[in-house]
Amino acid sequence: MTVPVAARRAALRWIAAGAALPLLPGCGRAAEARDFPVQMSDAAWRQRLSPAQFAVLRNEATERPYSSPLDREKRAGTYHCAGCGNALFASTTKFDSGTGWPSFFRPLRGAVGTATDFSLGIPRTEVHCAECGGHLGHVFDDGPRPTGKRYCMNGVAMTFRAG
Repeated sequence: MTVPVAARRAALRWIAAGAALPLLPGCGRAAEARDFPVQMSDAAWRQRLSPAQFAVLRNEATERPYSSPLDREKRAGTYHCAGCGNALFASTTKFDSGTGWPSFFRPLRGAVGTATDFSLGIPRTEVHCAECGGHLGHVFDDGPRPTGKRYCMNGVAMTFRAG
């Protein structure tokens, strides 16, 4: 039996809505073990980032669904890593997934990397910034055409530049 995409997303919303804290801690740091062009100490990252950005980008936390203004952003422009400024996604690839997080069907070429994340006990594909290794979110195979991918990103991990 195949579960419809809408039912899977509804289940995800219920799970996420049950989170009592604004940020859920993640596990592992698969991307941290690699060398990235942009590297800083934790102290330097803490000076550069807000506490919420640090929790997500450096410790793989997850922001509450529907909490990011970037989920509702509709202007033309580019989404960048809040840690290092790397351009990640074009607004033309953004879509409303109904999950409460900004979602895209394709990143910019070479902008992101992936790693396997077992923090929930099942394998998921974690997405990180290719420049600084900052955790952005996860990618799933239930997105729209043309890729069929849903890059479900934490808005707090990104900035938006109109234009």
